Amino acid sequence: MKVLPIKNRAARNRTLSLDKAESERMKSRLVYVDRLSQGNEISNTTICGDLFQVMPHLLSHFCDLIFADPPYNLSKEFHGVKFSKTDTQGYADWLRLWLPEMKRLLKPNGSIYVCGDWNSAAAIQTVLEESFKVRNRITWEREKGRGAKSNWKNSSEDIWFATVSDEYTFHVEQVMLKRKVIAPYRNESGEAKDWKETESGKFRLTHPSNLWTDISVPFWSMPENTDHPTQKPEKLLAKIILASSVPGDVVFDPFLGSGTTSVVAKKLARKYCGVEIQEEYCCLAEKRLELAEAAPSIQGYSDGVFWERNTLNEQVKKIAF
Repeated sequence: MKVLPIKNRAARNRTLSLDKAESERMKSRLVYVDRLSQGNEISNTTICGDLFQVMPHLLSHFCDLIFADPPYNLSKEFHGVKFSKTDTQGYADWLRLWLPEMKRLLKPNGSIYVCGDWNSAAAIQTVLEESFKVRNRITWEREKGRGAKSNWKNSSEDIWFATVSDEYTFHVEQVMLKRKVIAPYRNESGEAKDWKETESGKFRLTHPSNLWTDISVPFWSMPENTDHPTQKPEKLLAKIILASSVPGDVVFDPFLGSGTTSVVAKKLARKYCGVEIQEEYCCLAEKRLELAEAAPSIQGYSDGVFWERNTLNEQVKKIAF
Protein backbone atom coordinates (compact mmCIF):
# COMPACT_ATOMS: atom_id res chain seq x y z
CA MET A 1 0.00 0.00 0.00
CA LYS A 2 1.24 3.46 -0.86
CA VAL A 3 1.50 5.55 2.31
CA LEU A 4 0.95 9.30 2.16
CA PRO A 5 4.31 10.93 2.94
CA ILE A 6 4.59 12.48 6.40
CA LYS A 7 5.52 16.11 5.91
CA ASN A 8 7.61 18.30 8.16
CA ARG A 9 5.05 20.62 9.71
CA ALA A 10 5.13 23.59 12.03
CA ALA A 11 4.51 22.92 15.71
CA ARG A 12 0.96 24.30 15.62
CA ASN A 13 0.01 22.50 12.41
CA ARG A 14 -2.75 20.00 13.27
CA THR A 15 -3.09 18.34 9.86
CA LEU A 16 -3.76 14.62 10.27
CA SER A 17 -1.34 12.12 8.81
CA LEU A 18 -0.59 8.39 9.04
CA ASP A 19 2.66 6.63 9.78
CA LYS A 20 3.31 3.15 8.41
CA ALA A 21 2.15 1.35 11.56
CA GLU A 22 -1.10 3.33 11.68
CA SER A 23 -1.72 2.67 8.01
CA GLU A 24 -1.42 -1.08 8.50
CA ARG A 25 -3.72 -1.00 11.52
CA MET A 26 -6.36 1.03 9.70
CA LYS A 27 -6.05 -1.11 6.60
CA SER A 28 -7.23 -4.14 8.59
CA ARG A 29 -10.58 -2.39 9.15
CA LEU A 30 -11.37 -1.78 5.50
CA VAL A 31 -13.85 -3.77 3.43
CA TYR A 32 -12.48 -4.55 -0.04
CA VAL A 33 -14.64 -4.92 -3.12
CA ASP A 34 -13.50 -8.50 -3.75
CA ARG A 35 -14.94 -9.48 -0.35
CA LEU A 36 -18.32 -7.90 -0.98
CA SER A 37 -21.44 -9.84 -1.82
CA GLN A 38 -24.97 -8.49 -1.93
CA GLY A 39 -26.45 -8.78 1.52
CA ASN A 40 -23.22 -8.14 3.42
CA GLU A 41 -23.61 -5.89 6.45
CA ILE A 42 -21.94 -2.65 5.37
CA SER A 43 -23.20 -0.23 8.01
CA ASN A 44 -20.36 1.66 9.68
CA THR A 45 -17.79 0.52 7.14
CA THR A 46 -15.29 2.04 4.74
CA ILE A 47 -15.29 0.19 1.41
CA CYS A 48 -12.06 0.39 -0.55
CA GLY A 49 -12.66 0.00 -4.26
CA ASP A 50 -13.96 1.44 -7.50
CA LEU A 51 -17.55 2.66 -7.13
CA PHE A 52 -18.55 1.04 -10.42
CA GLN A 53 -17.42 -2.35 -9.10
CA VAL A 54 -18.99 -1.78 -5.70
CA MET A 55 -22.47 -0.64 -6.79
CA PRO A 56 -23.77 -4.06 -7.95
CA HIS A 57 -23.04 -5.47 -4.48
CA LEU A 58 -25.08 -2.87 -2.60
CA LEU A 59 -28.62 -3.69 -1.53
CA SER A 60 -31.51 -1.64 -2.85
CA HIS A 61 -32.99 0.89 -0.43
CA PHE A 62 -30.26 0.41 2.17
CA CYS A 63 -29.61 4.10 2.91
CA ASP A 64 -31.60 7.17 3.94
CA LEU A 65 -29.26 9.91 2.74
CA ILE A 66 -26.55 10.16 0.09
CA PHE A 67 -23.87 12.82 -0.06
CA ALA A 68 -21.94 12.66 -3.34
CA ASP A 69 -18.83 14.74 -3.98
CA PRO A 70 -17.71 13.38 -7.37
CA PRO A 71 -14.79 14.63 -9.47
CA TYR A 72 -15.79 17.97 -10.95
CA ASN A 73 -15.56 18.55 -14.69
CA LEU A 74 -11.91 19.57 -14.43
CA SER A 75 -8.64 18.02 -15.53
CA LYS A 76 -7.26 16.79 -12.22
CA GLU A 77 -5.09 14.03 -10.85
CA PHE A 78 -6.16 12.75 -7.44
CA HIS A 79 -3.13 10.94 -6.05
CA GLY A 80 -2.55 8.94 -9.21
CA VAL A 81 -6.18 8.75 -10.41
CA LYS A 82 -6.76 11.06 -13.38
CA PHE A 83 -9.99 12.77 -14.43
CA SER A 84 -10.07 14.65 -17.73
CA LYS A 85 -12.26 17.65 -18.44
CA THR A 86 -14.88 17.17 -21.13
CA ASP A 87 -17.81 19.15 -22.51
CA THR A 88 -21.14 19.45 -20.71
CA GLN A 89 -22.66 16.51 -22.60
CA GLY A 90 -19.64 14.34 -21.87
CA TYR A 91 -19.82 15.11 -18.15
CA ALA A 92 -23.56 14.40 -18.16
CA ASP A 93 -22.89 11.02 -19.80
CA TRP A 94 -20.37 10.22 -17.05
CA LEU A 95 -22.89 11.21 -14.35
CA ARG A 96 -25.42 8.86 -15.95
CA LEU A 97 -23.07 5.94 -15.31
CA TRP A 98 -23.66 6.14 -11.55
CA LEU A 99 -26.14 8.84 -10.50
CA PRO A 100 -29.35 6.98 -11.50
CA GLU A 101 -28.12 3.98 -9.52
CA MET A 102 -28.15 6.11 -6.38
CA LYS A 103 -31.97 6.12 -6.58
CA ARG A 104 -31.97 2.33 -6.25
CA LEU A 105 -29.84 2.54 -3.12
CA LEU A 106 -32.05 5.15 -1.41
CA LYS A 107 -35.20 4.43 0.55
CA PRO A 108 -38.45 5.82 -0.93
CA ASN A 109 -38.25 8.85 1.40
CA GLY A 110 -34.52 9.35 0.91
CA SER A 111 -32.56 12.43 -0.15
CA ILE A 112 -29.39 13.03 -2.14
CA TYR A 113 -26.98 15.96 -2.22
CA VAL A 114 -24.56 16.27 -5.16
CA CYS A 115 -21.57 18.63 -5.16
CA GLY A 116 -20.34 20.56 -8.16
CA ASP A 117 -19.06 23.89 -9.45
CA TRP A 118 -20.42 26.42 -11.94
CA ASN A 119 -18.95 24.49 -14.87
CA SER A 120 -20.80 21.28 -13.98
CA ALA A 121 -24.11 22.83 -12.88
CA ALA A 122 -26.01 22.29 -16.14
CA ALA A 123 -25.01 18.62 -16.38
CA ILE A 124 -25.80 17.88 -12.74
CA GLN A 125 -29.25 19.47 -12.88
CA THR A 126 -30.10 17.70 -16.14
CA VAL A 127 -29.11 14.24 -14.93
CA LEU A 128 -30.59 14.69 -11.45
CA GLU A 129 -33.95 15.64 -12.94
CA GLU A 130 -34.00 12.39 -14.93
CA SER A 131 -34.18 10.30 -11.73
CA PHE A 132 -34.99 12.59 -8.81
CA LYS A 133 -37.08 15.54 -7.77
CA VAL A 134 -34.70 18.50 -7.58
CA ARG A 135 -35.51 20.68 -4.55
CA ASN A 136 -32.81 23.33 -4.44
CA ARG A 137 -29.27 24.36 -5.23
CA ILE A 138 -27.15 25.43 -2.29
CA THR A 139 -24.24 27.76 -3.02
CA TRP A 140 -21.53 27.96 -0.39
CA GLU A 141 -18.66 30.41 -0.18
CA ARG A 142 -15.31 28.72 -0.54
CA GLU A 143 -12.82 31.39 0.47
CA LYS A 144 -9.71 29.47 -0.57
CA GLY A 145 -8.33 29.73 -4.08
CA ARG A 146 -6.03 31.84 -6.21
CA GLY A 147 -7.12 34.94 -8.04
CA ALA A 148 -7.59 35.01 -11.80
CA LYS A 149 -6.16 37.69 -14.10
CA SER A 150 -8.65 37.29 -16.95
CA ASN A 151 -11.74 36.07 -15.10
CA TRP A 152 -13.61 36.38 -11.81
CA LYS A 153 -12.03 34.42 -8.96
CA ASN A 154 -13.99 31.22 -8.39
CA SER A 155 -14.88 31.29 -4.69
CA SER A 156 -18.11 29.32 -4.53
CA GLU A 157 -19.34 25.78 -5.05
CA ASP A 158 -22.80 24.25 -5.39
CA ILE A 159 -24.59 21.39 -3.67
CA TRP A 160 -27.73 20.14 -5.41
CA PHE A 161 -30.50 18.86 -3.14
CA ALA A 162 -32.93 16.27 -4.54
CA THR A 163 -35.30 13.62 -3.23
CA VAL A 164 -36.69 10.32 -4.40
CA SER A 165 -40.30 11.38 -3.80
CA ASP A 166 -42.46 14.10 -2.29
CA GLU A 167 -42.19 12.36 1.08
CA TYR A 168 -38.79 13.16 2.58
CA THR A 169 -37.04 14.18 5.78
CA PHE A 170 -36.22 17.82 6.39
CA HIS A 171 -35.74 19.27 9.89
CA VAL A 172 -35.27 23.01 9.49
CA GLU A 173 -35.17 23.48 13.27
CA GLN A 174 -32.01 21.37 13.42
CA VAL A 175 -30.00 23.75 11.23
CA MET A 176 -30.75 27.20 12.58
CA LEU A 177 -28.00 29.79 12.18
CA LYS A 178 -26.84 31.97 15.08
CA ARG A 179 -26.16 35.41 13.65
CA LYS A 180 -24.92 38.65 15.17
CA VAL A 181 -27.47 41.44 15.20
CA ILE A 182 -26.17 44.53 13.41
CA ALA A 183 -29.18 46.79 14.01
CA PRO A 184 -31.06 45.43 17.06
CA TYR A 185 -34.69 46.45 17.02
CA ARG A 186 -36.75 47.04 20.16
CA ASN A 187 -40.49 47.52 20.42
CA GLU A 188 -42.22 50.49 22.07
CA SER A 189 -41.75 48.88 25.49
CA GLY A 190 -38.02 48.61 24.92
CA GLU A 191 -38.06 44.82 24.60
CA ALA A 192 -35.77 43.06 22.16
CA LYS A 193 -37.54 41.77 19.05
CA ASP A 194 -36.37 38.38 17.72
CA TRP A 195 -32.93 38.61 19.36
CA LYS A 196 -31.24 38.09 22.70
CA GLU A 197 -28.27 39.68 24.38
CA THR A 198 -25.47 37.51 25.78
CA GLU A 199 -22.12 38.27 27.34
CA SER A 200 -20.60 38.04 23.86
CA GLY A 201 -23.06 40.30 22.10
CA LYS A 202 -26.49 40.40 20.52
CA PHE A 203 -27.60 37.37 18.50
CA ARG A 204 -30.66 36.04 16.73
CA LEU A 205 -31.51 32.62 15.36
CA THR A 206 -32.38 32.63 11.66
CA HIS A 207 -33.68 30.01 9.28
CA PRO A 208 -31.05 28.59 6.92
CA SER A 209 -31.04 29.72 3.31
CA ASN A 210 -29.50 28.18 0.20
CA LEU A 211 -26.60 30.67 0.42
CA TRP A 212 -24.00 29.51 2.96
CA THR A 213 -21.38 32.08 3.94
CA ASP A 214 -20.54 30.56 7.33
CA ILE A 215 -18.29 27.69 6.17
CA SER A 216 -14.52 27.58 6.61
CA VAL A 217 -12.57 25.25 4.36
CA PRO A 218 -10.31 23.05 6.54
CA PHE A 219 -6.85 24.52 7.01
CA TRP A 220 -3.66 23.68 8.89
CA SER A 221 -4.76 24.71 12.40
CA MET A 222 -8.05 22.80 12.34
CA PRO A 223 -7.98 19.27 13.81
CA GLU A 224 -10.16 17.94 10.99
CA ASN A 225 -7.67 18.99 8.30
CA THR A 226 -6.00 16.38 6.08
CA ASP A 227 -3.87 16.48 2.95
CA HIS A 228 -6.80 15.43 0.76
CA PRO A 229 -7.02 18.07 -2.01
CA THR A 230 -10.83 18.44 -2.05
CA GLN A 231 -11.80 17.78 1.56
CA LYS A 232 -15.24 19.10 2.55
CA PRO A 233 -15.67 20.78 5.97
CA GLU A 234 -17.33 18.86 8.79
CA LYS A 235 -19.63 21.82 9.43
CA LEU A 236 -20.97 21.62 5.88
CA LEU A 237 -21.81 17.92 6.27
CA ALA A 238 -23.36 18.53 9.68
CA LYS A 239 -25.92 20.89 8.15
CA ILE A 240 -26.93 18.34 5.53
CA ILE A 241 -27.02 15.33 7.86
CA LEU A 242 -29.01 17.11 10.57
CA ALA A 243 -31.54 18.50 8.09
CA SER A 244 -32.08 15.36 6.01
CA SER A 245 -31.77 12.43 8.41
CA VAL A 246 -32.51 11.32 11.96
CA PRO A 247 -30.35 9.43 14.47
CA GLY A 248 -29.94 5.82 13.41
CA ASP A 249 -30.35 6.56 9.68
CA VAL A 250 -27.75 5.31 7.19
CA VAL A 251 -25.70 7.97 5.39
CA PHE A 252 -23.85 6.83 2.26
CA ASP A 253 -21.00 8.57 0.43
CA PRO A 254 -19.96 7.06 -2.94
CA PHE A 255 -16.84 9.27 -3.20
CA LEU A 256 -15.68 9.26 0.41
CA GLY A 257 -12.24 10.84 0.11
CA SER A 258 -10.71 11.29 3.55
CA GLY A 259 -13.97 10.41 5.31
CA THR A 260 -15.71 13.64 6.30
CA THR A 261 -19.21 12.28 5.63
CA SER A 262 -18.67 9.14 7.71
CA VAL A 263 -17.01 11.06 10.54
CA VAL A 264 -19.84 13.59 10.84
CA ALA A 265 -22.48 10.87 10.58
CA LYS A 266 -20.82 9.06 13.46
CA LYS A 267 -20.58 12.24 15.55
CA LEU A 268 -24.30 12.84 14.99
CA ALA A 269 -25.38 9.28 15.91
CA ARG A 270 -26.07 8.12 12.35
CA LYS A 271 -24.81 4.96 10.67
CA TYR A 272 -22.40 5.46 7.79
CA CYS A 273 -20.94 3.77 4.75
CA GLY A 274 -18.51 5.17 2.21
CA VAL A 275 -16.67 4.05 -0.92
CA GLU A 276 -13.20 5.33 -1.76
CA ILE A 277 -10.86 4.03 -4.45
CA GLN A 278 -7.63 5.21 -2.80
CA GLU A 279 -6.54 2.90 0.01
CA GLU A 280 -4.48 5.56 1.79
CA TYR A 281 -7.49 7.88 2.02
CA CYS A 282 -9.62 5.00 3.29
CA CYS A 283 -7.10 4.51 6.08
CA LEU A 284 -7.13 8.22 6.84
CA ALA A 285 -10.92 8.06 7.09
CA GLU A 286 -10.65 5.20 9.58
CA LYS A 287 -8.22 7.18 11.71
CA ARG A 288 -10.61 10.11 11.76
CA LEU A 289 -13.46 7.79 12.77
CA GLU A 290 -11.34 6.50 15.63
CA LEU A 291 -10.51 10.03 16.78
CA ALA A 292 -14.20 10.99 16.62
CA GLU A 293 -14.93 8.69 19.56
CA ALA A 294 -12.85 10.87 21.87
CA ALA A 295 -13.52 14.21 20.14
CA PRO A 296 -17.13 14.30 18.90
CA SER A 297 -17.42 18.08 18.57
CA ILE A 298 -17.90 19.82 15.21
CA GLN A 299 -16.20 23.17 14.73
CA GLY A 300 -18.77 25.90 14.11
CA TYR A 301 -21.66 23.93 15.65
CA SER A 302 -22.51 24.00 19.33
CA ASP A 303 -25.54 24.09 21.63
CA GLY A 304 -27.70 22.85 18.77
CA VAL A 305 -27.09 25.80 16.43
CA PHE A 306 -24.60 26.83 13.76
CA TRP A 307 -22.44 29.92 14.19
CA GLU A 308 -21.83 32.44 11.43
CA ARG A 309 -18.19 31.55 10.98
CA ASN A 310 -15.72 29.16 12.60
CA THR A 311 -13.74 31.03 15.25
CA LEU A 312 -11.93 30.04 18.41
CA ASN A 313 -14.39 32.06 20.48
CA GLU A 314 -17.31 30.06 19.14
CA GLN A 315 -15.67 26.77 19.97
CA VAL A 316 -14.44 27.56 23.47
CA LYS A 317 -17.44 29.43 24.83
CA LYS A 318 -20.72 27.62 25.30
CA ILE A 319 -23.24 30.42 25.37
CA ALA A 320 -26.86 29.54 26.06
CA PHE A 321 -29.20 31.23 23.62
